[in-house]
Amino acid sequence: MTIIRQEDFIASVAGALQYISYYHPVDYITSLARAYEREQSPAARDAMAQILINSRMCAEGHRPICQDTGIVNAFIKLGMDVRFEPGPGEAPMDLQQMVDEGVRRAYLDPDNKLRASLQADPAGARRNTRDNTPACVTVDLVRGNTVEVTVAAKGGGSEAKSKFVMLNPSDSVVDWVLKTVPTMGAGWCPPGILGIGIGGTAEKAMLLAKQSLMDPIDMPELIARGPKTTAEKLRVEIYDKVNRLGIGAQGLGGLTTVLDVKVLDTPAHAANLPVALIPQCAADRHAHIVLDGSGPVFLDPPSLEDWPKLTYDVSGARRVNLDTVTRAEAAAWKPGEVLLLSGRLLTGRDAAHKRMSEMLKRGEKLPVDFRGRFIYYVGPVDPVRDEVVGPAGPTTATRMDGFVRQMLKETGMLGMIGKAERGPEAIEAIREFGAVYLIAIGGAAYLVSKAIRGSRRLAFEDLGMEGIYEFEVRDMPVTVAVDAHGTSVHQTGPAEWQQRIAGIPILQ
Repeated sequence: MTIIRQEDFIASVAGALQYISYYHPVDYITSLARAYEREQSPAARDAMAQILINSRMCAEGHRPICQDTGIVNAFIKLGMDVRFEPGPGEAPMDLQQMVDEGVRRAYLDPDNKLRASLQADPAGARRNTRDNTPACVTVDLVRGNTVEVTVAAKGGGSEAKSKFVMLNPSDSVVDWVLKTVPTMGAGWCPPGILGIGIGGTAEKAMLLAKQSLMDPIDMPELIARGPKTTAEKLRVEIYDKVNRLGIGAQGLGGLTTVLDVKVLDTPAHAANLPVALIPQCAADRHAHIVLDGSGPVFLDPPSLEDWPKLTYDVSGARRVNLDTVTRAEAAAWKPGEVLLLSGRLLTGRDAAHKRMSEMLKRGEKLPVDFRGRFIYYVGPVDPVRDEVVGPAGPTTATRMDGFVRQMLKETGMLGMIGKAERGPEAIEAIREFGAVYLIAIGGAAYLVSKAIRGSRRLAFEDLGMEGIYEFEVRDMPVTVAVDAHGTSVHQTGPAEWQQRIAGIPILQ
């Protein structure tokens, strides 16, 4: 029988969650750097450069890769010859309680506080739990005298694109994936990884898809030796065909949409073919630890030599003064053009938009004047030490699509900044009112935050990170995603690269 101290387990989970908040797995960095070197799309290459530079900055500064520090998933293999013991004066905890205490410590760590995103009463009041608990815990009781723990922090943008289907046994898994991936848009922050679970029941397929994302990236090795099993053949075929869709980094069009495809399967009922698809975003956060009773386990930091040494070249970007910009000036911006924003920028996301919409419907005056201003869809991490604001990357803009027409029509707002594409309703409103939509790069939150020189709360204090702030920014990099005429790079870019990619050998 192995005795594992309750405190050792909690400290190990907390340490692993801090670790994955600022260290990418080295296999992801190596794979993304390889994709960056061969990328031919300037927009996608620019996005990859920002992700890589941001990752190195986070590794050096021990601050979160993404402002969405995720919902914690813990996959635990608990040896049957293990017993947990509380320390003197400690109350005994069950496994869920121990994981949650580790999450609580990690997310409230004053040296690197992480964003609490979980909402209790999810179908009702949606009150933030303030410490990012509870975690989603999956336990397998196995033979042995150790405890293996894999922790992951899954961002809402990629989790929102999870898909499930119950196919007929004769249907093609590949065809379903190729039909489904384009409907996911860019809100899952490619380039990333696709996890596919096949078989079992509905919930088993979803669990397999999520668990597959915990495995190392090994697509180059698989291609080199050749696939042997059905799962491996599916991996290679889907990898090749998804990349040929031309979606590219951040959905801007390019050669690389996925760095790997993972497939786990299990036997299914003769009448069913359950298939789940869960994407992993550019913040590929997961780690594996094993406790054997000898004390807490802490991971060794990777070598910074594993990160490419890149600099972000903005010499060709157009500089924009947000305090003086006019609608006529914005009308001249071209889709795909890189801008550097300086001046005062408003913020607000889901909850703020809902509240403002309700106020406008009641004929009430908003607490902030939006005329001629830009709003940034962001929920930043709390600052630490001398920071003005913590990592502050964009959130998925499509969730605000239903508010766009009302905001543009009734407030005189000039534009929006977010992540990923806009839907037809939002694009039509942008065109009608001569507004613009810009994107910051998802997965480059710390890099973006370095452009923010001042921050003050203006309204809706009770909404926390979802309230309205005013940022003072200097040279904040963004890309024109929808111009004043309604042209969207998330439509033109992938369409162009799907044609251009046809003659390029993806599998080499």
